[in-house]
Amino acid sequence: MTTWKKMLLPLMALMLVVTACSQADNGGSAAGNTGSTEAGASTADKVFEQGKYDPPIDISTVIMPREYTKGETKDNNVHDRWMLETLGMKHKDTWYPAGADQYKQQLQLALTSGEKLPDFVMVPTDPVLTNQLIESGQFIAIDELFEKYASPLWKEHTNANPDVWYPFTKDGKKWNLPIMEYTDNDDTLLWLREDWMKKLNLQEPKTIADLEVIMDKFKNENPDGLAAKDVYPLAITLKNNTNTWMGGLDWLFGAYGSVQEQWNMDASGNLEYGSVNPGAKQALAKLREWMEKGYIHPDSALWDEGKAAELWTKGNAGILPGANWIPDWPAPDLLNNVAGSEYKAYPIPAGPEGKIGTKWQKSGVNSSFMINKDAKHPEAIILYYNYLLENLANPEAGSPYEYGFAQGYDWDIVDGQPTQDKEKINGFFDKFPFITGPARIPGLYMETLVKLANGEEAKTPYEKQLATFRKPENWYAAKVVMSQIDIRKQNYFTGAATPTMIEKWNLLRQSELETFNKIIYGKLPVDAFDEFVANWKVNGGEQVTKEVNEWFQSVTK
Repeated sequence: MTTWKKMLLPLMALMLVVTACSQADNGGSAAGNTGSTEAGASTADKVFEQGKYDPPIDISTVIMPREYTKGETKDNNVHDRWMLETLGMKHKDTWYPAGADQYKQQLQLALTSGEKLPDFVMVPTDPVLTNQLIESGQFIAIDELFEKYASPLWKEHTNANPDVWYPFTKDGKKWNLPIMEYTDNDDTLLWLREDWMKKLNLQEPKTIADLEVIMDKFKNENPDGLAAKDVYPLAITLKNNTNTWMGGLDWLFGAYGSVQEQWNMDASGNLEYGSVNPGAKQALAKLREWMEKGYIHPDSALWDEGKAAELWTKGNAGILPGANWIPDWPAPDLLNNVAGSEYKAYPIPAGPEGKIGTKWQKSGVNSSFMINKDAKHPEAIILYYNYLLENLANPEAGSPYEYGFAQGYDWDIVDGQPTQDKEKINGFFDKFPFITGPARIPGLYMETLVKLANGEEAKTPYEKQLATFRKPENWYAAKVVMSQIDIRKQNYFTGAATPTMIEKWNLLRQSELETFNKIIYGKLPVDAFDEFVANWKVNGGEQVTKEVNEWFQSVTK
């Protein structure tokens, strides 16, 4: 991009923000035809009072790949019929990309070519792209719209977790609507082969040293009679990210005082990149030792999360780091593949100095949406998401959504009784093309599972649903997660990519991955870590750290 264009984009964005703010009236919509006049704001107020648009309106947005059933299509399906009947909205000029990568390309091409963007644009979790969209001048700040129209549930979460806004704040304004996700749903546990634990008479591993004893016995005294050469006790990925959702190593680095690949807070209250903390060197030394002993499969550097899990589900590994939902997937594959196999979630063990830690993304945000400055009804996305939160996220007994979203799809009457059992429902289907994805109240999922694990009766429709579809192993795992809430280490940097990150972060990450894997595989000495850290700082890491801390001070002061 030429220099004059780089200068022009921020100026355009600023002009649009000023214009939008000058057009807002009495806290109404900040831009767009509906909220740009007193009459428009009044119309929006009336819509929220009656709960729908009458007459119906057209909206355009982004629907990521979805499945359809019963002969339905993207142009005619149960969700869109419901949206028209319930909210008075229908799709026109909506984007239906083939996948995440294709969508990013389509979005970036539209920005550079001037193609018309949808009214409501789903923003992938990508700091650089988020910043590009904000600076494009194509979208409005959402502060006033959110304050006026967002549901109490939505506001309650953002008020309790102001870091929700960090990735979406620029020039003192908020640009993206955060779509909520279950909190703690990806917190790390260790899933062990419980049948092996029982046969070997082994106890819960309290420390890394205890875990090493378990791994040695899994490999060299295998209860299934497997030869040592066929057992690699720990199933992990070393391919792209090791601070990841399954087969990760955040818990091991945490045992030495630092969670890798994220920005942790040091003793002085400053942010530090975890992979350059001295504790990371100790974790790498331990991984190198485990690789030499055959506790880790030599192909781990070629395996992503799913491939790493296959080692566990095929019966050749005894330990899979993962989240509470492992019983839903991929644990059923283990039970199908290995007769008599059992599994159980165990707490994270401590390191040699008593240190303990795992990754944690506190905010409870799944994705976000931006509102096109040309949207005729900028408040429509808020009306839509409010309805999902208030009616589907935790439905009341006796409500139309007590048993599910749509009768004949995710629930039905069978033998005179309502059921959500997919085995009993002909043509069961629950992959509805919700614009925002399913509505979720951040803390509700784990709170409910803990209640079930404690033996409390499932009373609400939501609780009954989890009791039916989540396995007891899942309930127990949630209880383990919540018993270790103090060990989690937040990734404190959630803002847009800093200038030096944009320029140099890919190279820094590539250097990190290559150096760490060479140390683990014995191709470099452990002391190569010190040279890596020195080079990391000189080649941009030190400047990135400075910029990250400047950002952190700007959002927390």
